[in-house]
Amino acid sequence: MAYIRRTWTAHEAEEWTREDWLAIIISPICYVLLTVGLALTLLLQTSGYVMLGVGIVLTVVLHWIIDPKLKAVSTEYERKQQTYLRQLEAQVRWQDTER
Repeated sequence: MAYIRRTWTAHEAEEWTREDWLAIIISPICYVLLTVGLALTLLLQTSGYVMLGVGIVLTVVLHWIIDPKLKAVSTEYERKQQTYLRQLEAQVRWQDTER
């Protein structure tokens, strides 16, 4: 079993898992590294380049970890929304034909 899970069903993606906790930990670190790294890079500090590079790498890792869960939830939400809109349209058309 892999440490980071990459395939999810919509129901499984709704549950809190290790991937969510990793995202909670990594995201503020990315924010700080990107912000401070960019500021120091603009001041031409070597440490800024390093921080910015690490921040970019961590942001890519964060996206790699959490994106499959978000896509699973989003796909299920879009499917439910399309079903609801079809039902709503059918009801509105039925009411228009009664008038």
